[in-house]
Amino acid sequence: MKVKGLRWWVIGLIAFATIINYIDRQTLNVLWPDIADDLYPDKTSDERKEIYAYISIIFVFSYAFGQAIFGKIFDWIGTRLGFALSIGVWSLATALHALATSFGIFALFRSILGIAEAGNWPGAAKANSEWFPTNERAFAQGLFNSGAAIGGIISIPLIAFLSIYFSWQYIFILVGLVGLLWLIPWFVLVKSPPGKHPWLTESEREYILNGQLDQGEDAEGNTSNYTPDTKELLGHKESWGVILATAAIDPIWWLFVFWIPIYLNEVYGMDVKAIGLYGWVPYVGAMFGAWFGGLLAQNRLKKGWSVNKTRKMVITLGCVIMLPALLAMASPGGPTTAVLIMAVILFGFQTAIGNIQTLPSDIFNGKTVGTLSGFSGMAAKLGAAALTYLVPWLTSGGNYTPAFIIGAALAVITMLSIWIFIPNIERLKRAF
Repeated sequence: MKVKGLRWWVIGLIAFATIINYIDRQTLNVLWPDIADDLYPDKTSDERKEIYAYISIIFVFSYAFGQAIFGKIFDWIGTRLGFALSIGVWSLATALHALATSFGIFALFRSILGIAEAGNWPGAAKANSEWFPTNERAFAQGLFNSGAAIGGIISIPLIAFLSIYFSWQYIFILVGLVGLLWLIPWFVLVKSPPGKHPWLTESEREYILNGQLDQGEDAEGNTSNYTPDTKELLGHKESWGVILATAAIDPIWWLFVFWIPIYLNEVYGMDVKAIGLYGWVPYVGAMFGAWFGGLLAQNRLKKGWSVNKTRKMVITLGCVIMLPALLAMASPGGPTTAVLIMAVILFGFQTAIGNIQTLPSDIFNGKTVGTLSGFSGMAAKLGAAALTYLVPWLTSGGNYTPAFIIGAALAVITMLSIWIFIPNIERLKRAF
């Protein structure tokens, strides 16, 4: 049996995994105002926010650790088994949240969830490098990233709706089961890399592999003449450009992922049901940004722009879009205006991040992509953990302006990291 356009089915299934990933992680964020009232009735609003921040920090630290681990795991056991391990464990961890009755138990299950969910990103970067030619990678990454946005769009109203009919414990169980069901089509569809996949048409196989050969890759998607070990990988300033840019930009995303429901509850007095009506709007901007950033990069590459010029232009554009919007959040007015400004911010974020995430496959080969993606992902989550730790202190009394100003500064650092540390985005060679 042959399947036309199989690479798009593969990236579509990975995007669906990302939707599930975000529904799983957002469940606690959306339900927290109700869970906090039940578990900590004697605490003040600021004290509950601190507890939530600590649980979130544990998740992010675990996520950072998981990024480094799964980068190596995907390079070791491959994309097919790597994704199965990642989503299988995180789905079980989500369901186990139903047993949580204290900070310690929540922290334990959030930690397991964070480690396992982290595999989704280095896995997607590696799958992208295996299944797509260079000129389609930014768009494929955008489709994958749009899964995170769609997950945000779906999860907030979905969890709010489920809270009408189910207890929070049953909601965690239902959400966890969805990820386990995803494993069925994954094992059926993804049998091997494109070089050996029996369902891939010969024309598509040739298109994929020839598009990779332009970047010095062989039929397995690997570059035979330069595969640096970890020490040598980290000796390149370009690697640090990727790591620093990701570490700077990623906390902006997590600022909204973690705090949109809390922000709407604290600043505008919304309960879970009202949050369900407003909280999904910013992710619509993220979804369009993911598509826009990928399509813009693909269009410029097809017009003959170099990878260097294309990536830097799109990344810079995304950061420039974020800057004024982040500053505007200092005084957004009503809730409708606030979530629309957030949508602009996340549009700019996704425009930039898809092209940043393709950088490991732009400068290294298939055997090294997962490792660099893992290191940059770990750095990103450490940055997100630091900002998450500061948010309760920065936003004491409900004033979120300092947090948004820090976000604007991080957008500037992202641009500088790319322009200073990566003078030319191209496939690196061993220095003799």
